Amino acid sequence: MGRKVTVATCALNQWALDFEGNLQRILKSIEIAKHKGAKYRLGPELEIWPVMHRNVRYNCRVIFLNRKILLIRPKMALANEGNYRELRWFTPWSRSRQTEEYFLPRMIQDLTKQETVPFGDAVLSTRDTCIGSEVCEELWTPHSPHVDMGLDGVEIFTNASGSHHVLRKAHARVDLVTMATTKNGGIYLLANQKGCDGDRLYYDGCALIAMNGSIFAQGSQFSLDDVEVLTATLDLEDVRSYRAEISSRNLAASRVSPYPRVKVDFALSSREDLLEPLSEPIEWKYHSPAEEISLGPACWLWDFLRRSQQAGFFLSLSGGVDSAATACLVYSMCHQVCEAVKHGNQEVLADIRSIVHQTGYTPRDPRELCGRLLTTCYMASENSSRGTCDRARELAQQIGSHHIGLSIDPAVKAVMGIFSLVTGRSPAFAVHGGSSRENLALQNVQARVRMVVAYLFAQLSLWSRGAPGGLLVLGSANVDESLLGYLTKYDCSSADINPIGGISKTDLRAFVQLCRERFQLPALQSILEAPATAELEPLADGQVSQTDEEDMGVTYSELSVYGRLRKVAKTGPYSMFCRLLVLWKDTCSPRQVADKVKRFFSKYSANRHKMTTLTPAYHAESYSPDDNRFDLRPFLYNTRWPWQFRCIENQVKWADAAFLPAKYLSRKHQLISIED
Repeated sequence: MGRKVTVATCALNQWALDFEGNLQRILKSIEIAKHKGAKYRLGPELEIWPVMHRNVRYNCRVIFLNRKILLIRPKMALANEGNYRELRWFTPWSRSRQTEEYFLPRMIQDLTKQETVPFGDAVLSTRDTCIGSEVCEELWTPHSPHVDMGLDGVEIFTNASGSHHVLRKAHARVDLVTMATTKNGGIYLLANQKGCDGDRLYYDGCALIAMNGSIFAQGSQFSLDDVEVLTATLDLEDVRSYRAEISSRNLAASRVSPYPRVKVDFALSSREDLLEPLSEPIEWKYHSPAEEISLGPACWLWDFLRRSQQAGFFLSLSGGVDSAATACLVYSMCHQVCEAVKHGNQEVLADIRSIVHQTGYTPRDPRELCGRLLTTCYMASENSSRGTCDRARELAQQIGSHHIGLSIDPAVKAVMGIFSLVTGRSPAFAVHGGSSRENLALQNVQARVRMVVAYLFAQLSLWSRGAPGGLLVLGSANVDESLLGYLTKYDCSSADINPIGGISKTDLRAFVQLCRERFQLPALQSILEAPATAELEPLADGQVSQTDEEDMGVTYSELSVYGRLRKVAKTGPYSMFCRLLVLWKDTCSPRQVADKVKRFFSKYSANRHKMTTLTPAYHAESYSPDDNRFDLRPFLYNTRWPWQFRCIENQVKWADAAFLPAKYLSRKHQLISIED
């Protein structure tokens, strides 16, 4: 028959500059693909290294067969927004459907016995089919290469990706692939990186194989396996018959400009394939956002832990949702480690033995493992309540962490004593008659003392217990607090890494609720029910007198809206006011909307400088204010926003005059009034 092909794609946990480890993972994936009967194997983007051609550096796919290079295909569309700066490192190939001779380095010539190979935008023509390449970003462009390649007869599209995780992104990735093959027919293979990139991103695998709009193989989105290989056996005749029925496609195909073809004396199919079983289409299984949080940041933590060669984590556990969520992520990581070892993952077993410095250790109970890897600490002050202390202790007991309780009051009093000794003045909290400056300074000194204590215990707590190694300090500020700057610079939000720094408060609460049910942690219920508080001001009759939302003057749900409008929709104060005037017309008057927007931008701009020292955080949200890589903005603003705020006030006056009592503005009424 000669029409059935078995193809393989993979997800690899590659690590920058780890040349030997990267090579071993590539070789392992090739061995697995061969063992599964595949004749073509696709790997992720930049598996090995870039290619220099005529002194220009390109991000390339190198396609080879039996020790011979067939084609070097450079990337044509580079990602240069958000987290990516590809144009800093590479140049896109701009010569569509053209190739040149590439002179191989001598060390490669010695291996392949070739002097030159084709370099450029071409496709491979085998004895039984035609194969084309895309590279990551090219799938996301308005006119992807697979469109014209498919019209020119390419039947198998291969995409080598380096696509990072963002909450709710998997739907978009899968839709792009299925729609590509729905409109044009064909087989589509997508490979992806997986794991931590040594920075703020986590690459979430999701390798897949699709044909004619259906999924035939789905890779895991989050796992501790460094190498994952998917295969599918598909019938090329299904592609041909599918395409033959789409008359609009065939008309476009008759006019398309042809691609250069590299002829390959090789067939992916076999003549004796009559009894070869074909793969069946499957439904893609998506994780909920809460499940994504439970898995992605936990895998990221695992990569950081094993590759930094530290002995565990240190976390300031306050009894609130954010630090509880961070603790739960470590507990989730322990669950995944135990599951991986249970299923025979020898790499994970070797890594965990190295971390705990015990060659015969085998983790079986997540709670026992958490006791080895996580040290939690409740740092009480005279402003701390009994409730937060109890909640922190109960959660630590239930997840099994090594828990410490201590008081920072002696250190705080010592620091304030130095100030009073030098100045002769003693600041007071607002409730004791102090000014706002005094009140804020007294809160900040507590927060900063906690950071110093956290790093001291991270370095020496294992030493005090007679165990080797040090601990990575975990931060627990969420994306909404960072956006507004509701944190103290160099407080315990300052840490080595922060697994929740790119996640909203709303999503974190959903994740904590999931953990309560999935991991049977009843202590989380009382944490969810308690008001969020920093506990930096004096208690009132033993009860918390300070809440986060009251302090901020903004709710967490509002902050998510502000964040998306600021970053994703690119709105400034006036544009945001106009959007929210309509969005919140049923709950807020124009005056209230104006006050909220002005309050947000005043605080955001005044605190933007804090983003320059923000702890490296797992990137999970489209409106992250991360100043290092994702959200490059000034950190010195005119916080009065005179022109923008004046425009807002003019609109409020107009709205009040035009619509008394104003309930409040529909788009239709707004347009008519402006025209009048």
